[in-house]
Amino acid sequence: MFESITKKLSTIIKKVTGIGIITEKNIEEAIKEIRMSLLEADVNYKVVKEFTEKIKLKSLGTELIKSINANQQFIKIVHDEIVTLLGQNTSYLNLTEKPAFIMLVGLQGCGKTTTVAKLANYLKHEHKFNKILLVGVDVYRPAAKEQLKKLSQQINVDFYTENINNAIKISENAIKKTVNEYYDAVLFDTAGRLHIDAEMIDELKKIKSLTFFSEILLVADAMLGQISVDVAKNFNDALGITGIILTKTDGDARGGAALSMKYITGVPIKFLGTGEKLDKFEKFHPERMASRILGMGDIVSLVEKANKSITLEQAKKVEEKIKKATFNLEDFLEQIKAIKKMGPIGDLLKMVPGTSALPDIDFDEKELKHIEAIILSMTPKERAYPEIIDISRRQRIAKGSGTTPEKVNKLLKQFNQMKKMIKHMGKKRFNAFPNFPFPGF
Repeated sequence: MFESITKKLSTIIKKVTGIGIITEKNIEEAIKEIRMSLLEADVNYKVVKEFTEKIKLKSLGTELIKSINANQQFIKIVHDEIVTLLGQNTSYLNLTEKPAFIMLVGLQGCGKTTTVAKLANYLKHEHKFNKILLVGVDVYRPAAKEQLKKLSQQINVDFYTENINNAIKISENAIKKTVNEYYDAVLFDTAGRLHIDAEMIDELKKIKSLTFFSEILLVADAMLGQISVDVAKNFNDALGITGIILTKTDGDARGGAALSMKYITGVPIKFLGTGEKLDKFEKFHPERMASRILGMGDIVSLVEKANKSITLEQAKKVEEKIKKATFNLEDFLEQIKAIKKMGPIGDLLKMVPGTSALPDIDFDEKELKHIEAIILSMTPKERAYPEIIDISRRQRIAKGSGTTPEKVNKLLKQFNQMKKMIKHMGKKRFNAFPNFPFPGF
């Protein structure tokens, strides 16, 4: 989502870093470029104006000009101001009430129904909620209820709706159903429209009046740019939303909506939808996102993803194999599977500090599939002892994996080089990140 901004800001930061002394002239040049890059990213013009004015004011302070590390301080000022735009502190869900009634609202086509299921899945795994109810009150969009029902079955949570065209009545009966049933959370999938209208808002207000909602979350399409900001403002004025979930952030959105929404509405962004699958749903951390926007990486989020993909017991097992030089292709295959669970390799690499300074990373995900296919075409003995793989075996493996003997040769050569490297690096790597499943990369 922020690729365009990141590339441009990284270029600007490089120019500033190369300057020994910060002056009003070179600061003005940098700020002008920052202003243009943000406007091109569809950031609200008012936000851009105030953002750049604050940077200029703080950058031209006497202490900054005299400082030996003035350029680093300039980068920090830009970073801190981006954090301010995004919300400064991570905003958490209000889950003190049981059940926690949560209403999701938004325009039609923003991915609201899928997001309801994603949020339920998040609550189930991250907050260990045992009993969750999804309520389908979208009585206008064909098949909306059926879609939510199927999604509820996929994540194994309860579902409720009625075959009537009265969203208020369905909501009222759903709330009655929760009495004495000990639900941890009840999520309402409300109807959307192509645009905000009085009828929709009136319906949402009536649903809101039925009970106390711990959260009223706006699901906003990041692809819409400035329109999403206007939508957020209108929903907030009408309902008093408590948070924003940005969807389709894995697309080619320019990032302007995320950088404008919190500042314009005062409502925090709480989650990001990062893909179509139900586990592609992330907590929004302003400071981490600011670092990623400036090309500084996000090692904390990277390690968190790693911790979810491999257990400490598995990591220790791999560590022992590395120390004893018994790490084989079977272990390598397991590592590939763990990495794939974390998400696209290209996205993971962007979280590594310093990669923004490298040429554009275009990692072909098909390569991992080829590697998997090659290893899966080997016998258990060949995976354990790859040194026995001769010419005839390579030809058989290539045929079985749908690749070529050259690709099999390349994999074996790279694996041998990797084994030598991790034999020396393994101990330090695992001491730094005991749950980090990257011995081969």
